[in-house]
Amino acid sequence: MRAILATLLCLALPVAAQQAADTVAPEGAGAGALRVPAMLRASAEAKAAGRPVVARDWMIAAAHPLAVEAGAKVLDAGGTAADAMVAVQAVLGLVEPQSSGLGGGAFLVWHDGETGEITTLDGRETAPLAATPRLFQDAEGRPLDFFEAVVGGRSVGVPGTPALMAEAQDRWGRADWAGLFDDAIRLAEEGFSVSPRLAGLVARDADRLSRFDTTRAYFLPGGTPLRAGDTLRNPAYAETLRILATEGHEPFYTGAIAKDIAAAVQGAKGNPGRLSTTDLAIYRVRERDAACVPYRGYDVCGMGPPSSGGVTVGQILGLLAPFDLAALGPDNPEAWRLIGDASRLAFADRGRYLADSDFVPVPVRGLLDPGYLRDRSRLLRGDDALPEVAPGTPEFDHALDWGTGRTLSQPSTSQISIVDSYGNALSMTTTIENAFGSRLMVRGFLLNNELTDFSFASHEGGRPIANAVAPGKRPRSSMAPTILRRDGQPVLVLGSPGGSRIIGFVAKTIIAWADWGMDVQEAVALPHLVNRFGRYDIEPGAARLAPALESLGYEVETRALTSGLHAIEIGARLEGGADPRREGLVYGE
Repeated sequence: MRAILATLLCLALPVAAQQAADTVAPEGAGAGALRVPAMLRASAEAKAAGRPVVARDWMIAAAHPLAVEAGAKVLDAGGTAADAMVAVQAVLGLVEPQSSGLGGGAFLVWHDGETGEITTLDGRETAPLAATPRLFQDAEGRPLDFFEAVVGGRSVGVPGTPALMAEAQDRWGRADWAGLFDDAIRLAEEGFSVSPRLAGLVARDADRLSRFDTTRAYFLPGGTPLRAGDTLRNPAYAETLRILATEGHEPFYTGAIAKDIAAAVQGAKGNPGRLSTTDLAIYRVRERDAACVPYRGYDVCGMGPPSSGGVTVGQILGLLAPFDLAALGPDNPEAWRLIGDASRLAFADRGRYLADSDFVPVPVRGLLDPGYLRDRSRLLRGDDALPEVAPGTPEFDHALDWGTGRTLSQPSTSQISIVDSYGNALSMTTTIENAFGSRLMVRGFLLNNELTDFSFASHEGGRPIANAVAPGKRPRSSMAPTILRRDGQPVLVLGSPGGSRIIGFVAKTIIAWADWGMDVQEAVALPHLVNRFGRYDIEPGAARLAPALESLGYEVETRALTSGLHAIEIGARLEGGADPRREGLVYGE
């Protein structure tokens, strides 16, 4: 295990090495290295060394040091996890615009320190009322290529993030709403240093970013992609945040901001969309039932439909519960055979059954039923990879025969994990879907392309697909914000970006922590091995397992798997881990 971790850290920590700095780049790191606020220097050094950050009262983990700093200030001043989340999200939308922001959506899992209750809030985007099942098909009914659908207005759903920020802060906040935007407004006006990650993604996506005038002017000033270390200002975003700070989130959905969003979507050159001001005005955050499963003495609670994350993570763990993974350990190919085929079985159910439960009946109870999972886990009792997998037949409230849908979800998302001094715990995964979303920019923020998380086909073999497009429907997601509890108290808060691989990233981290006894930083950094549909994707740090997996019957591909895990363990003290693959940090006091 230690050998695998050491290999990964050698291969994947150039970013973390750059982060061991204060307000200037570390010696020898180059002028474009990520700058880290002085208060976070010890956190950056702990991450680079592979050690968890330790605290007693509160802790926060997020995808960019400036966002962590903003949230830490709120917590230090007596704010709650909900207050800190608002400040963090406002900054992330500025400094990490490719991943999340006001133009996107999010799922939030909340443990209440006073009542002990788990609440899950759905801030997922919705399809316009004018959407049809053929939204992503050509004139002959053939599915569009992914980027044909993504770039422009066609892919934009009604953003849910501003409404979710307001809902969570109204329920659980203590701080003054307006003040939560101060850091983001200041950074937008004064400018921030472009990170190496943002610069690299801009350069890679320059052709698509250049399609729209406002987007091109911001990310490719003078026709040249932003460079690491450049100072970037966004006065339009500062003005948008001022409106939210002083007037609440309503203008985003019913005022001038809403009109500008609808105009940008409908007027998108070459690929207009159907979102209207009416769609924005009727948007509402939904409270959903948490998807919880027992595992190794813990209750693992995540987000239910329209997210597939909580159910699919829960299925993977439930299928693995009869097997002694602790005895096998992380170096044993047999452990990864079990994990890989459990994931394949869960993904088969996911593709058949999971969608927006407001529009189609979803057998969540049947999919997570211990008896169903126990029976299905018998398929794992062989010696080799399963030659094929098929959806199971969980107990269903309705007799419907769904077709199997596949979506083309692409990873560009962000994870926020927070524990405050009042005993509250928050896990929120937030996204605009593909990197830079639809590439449409309005009032300083990017609009999502979340509608491409729907199935592009409406039927399969004559059977309707559960995740087909429909007016007002929310596309299926893989986001898996998760809180583990024991005896009603939170013990682990985590989540990750990563498209549909999020599910594997989160499940692996829980197994590493609960079965293999790793601390949170070790569990987060452990090399990924992810199997969704048969092929095993593995990180270079675990390449030595490839021959054994191939001998078991798997096709194996070695590749980078850029998660963005943020995990906080809650015990006698708080311990936090931040993913070495990305720029995020964890900080606490």
